[in-house]
Amino acid sequence: MLFLPAAALCCLCSALVVMAAELIQDQLSLTRRAGQTVSFSCAGTDKCYNNYIYWYQKKETETFTVILRIQRNNGVIAKGYNHPQKDDFSAVMKQNGCELQIQKVNPSHAATYYCSCWKSVYLIYGSGTKLVVTDEQVVKPVVSVYPAASRAHLEGKSSLLCLASAMFPPLVQFSWKRQKENGQLEELPPAEGEQLELRESGRTAAILLVHQPENSTYKYRCYVEHEGGRVEAQTEQEVPAPAASCPPEREPADLPAVQQADLVPLDPLDPVQSQCRVKLLCLLYTVLIVKSLLYCCGLSLLMSLRNKGPSTCCSHAD
Repeated sequence: MLFLPAAALCCLCSALVVMAAELIQDQLSLTRRAGQTVSFSCAGTDKCYNNYIYWYQKKETETFTVILRIQRNNGVIAKGYNHPQKDDFSAVMKQNGCELQIQKVNPSHAATYYCSCWKSVYLIYGSGTKLVVTDEQVVKPVVSVYPAASRAHLEGKSSLLCLASAMFPPLVQFSWKRQKENGQLEELPPAEGEQLELRESGRTAAILLVHQPENSTYKYRCYVEHEGGRVEAQTEQEVPAPAASCPPEREPADLPAVQQADLVPLDPLDPVQSQCRVKLLCLLYTVLIVKSLLYCCGLSLLMSLRNKGPSTCCSHAD
């Protein structure tokens, strides 16, 4: 029984790997008024193993639903999947891709749309495009970048926070570039940074943990992709190289200051406090698991003693 959670986790990880976004849907969201036309693009279909491309609809409270299937070689469409709105959709093939189209949008079409196809023995998907049906105007985000932590370094890493706010629709995608000493900008190598995104009502933040090489100083710039266009942070943040030695441990005299700091309200966008929350949750789950194991052991012991009880009584009666 103890191996069931691990097995379930492995299955989930396998499913996530299979559903990795390999087809290209570069439209995060599309905002339309009722009665307008919309087209969802899907590129990279040269990765598809066979001749078919599928389009799915995913509403907020529903599962994935197949809309239609289109053949890559001749553009023939099959709609035999019993989708309740199948007559509202059409599809056309493009160079190395295809498009899903709705001629007259209505509020019931509000959903996220995914393209998919077979690659070898598993399905690959696009990242999805969300359709927003509203009369509101698209508003670009306001983007700012800050040092994210109150301490300069976290276990040899430096951290930056990029905040996107006041946008509509709220979907955004973050990317980072760093400026070399000669002033040239370059894409941040994946091996030198980790990103965590936090979403709240009206704003989204990305925390970048940078594995900064020793004896080097870079300036980092944040970029935000949005339906209204790409927005660049107006300021750059310089991240100093991490110190070679570890910071000294706290002395007992510092304990009162730590206790006072614990009384400060938690900020959901502070990575130090976020790490504390994660560690606290891990500790809590560990305690719950240990308590469950002790309960099971105690219950098994009681059942064992209960089963032995009647036989002992009978022997005394004889």
